[in-house]
Amino acid sequence: MQIVNNKTNYQFETIVEGEKAELQYRIRNNTLYYMHTWVPESIEGRGIASSLAKFGLEYARRKNYQIVIYCPFVVAYVKKHPEYLELLNTNYQTKEKLLRL
Repeated sequence: MQIVNNKTNYQFETIVEGEKAELQYRIRNNTLYYMHTWVPESIEGRGIASSLAKFGLEYARRKNYQIVIYCPFVVAYVKKHPEYLELLNTNYQTKEKLLRL
């Protein structure tokens, strides 16, 4: 699947079978804030949300951004992939706080 960064709408997105799935973000002061992941019901269960989360986290890593996660799905993804904890902007979100969510 091809995922793109739609900078106009502040989201990473992909189209699967004509349906758009997205991971919405905001950016401020060299920090990416992951807000919400959405996958249409008709294409759920295919790992699309996980692919969006991984893409967004790898994007942050490549661009040397820190991250803050508000999206429950991305929180769960990072709990399963703790290698991304090093990206946390600890002024706003500590590992301990994130792991308690």
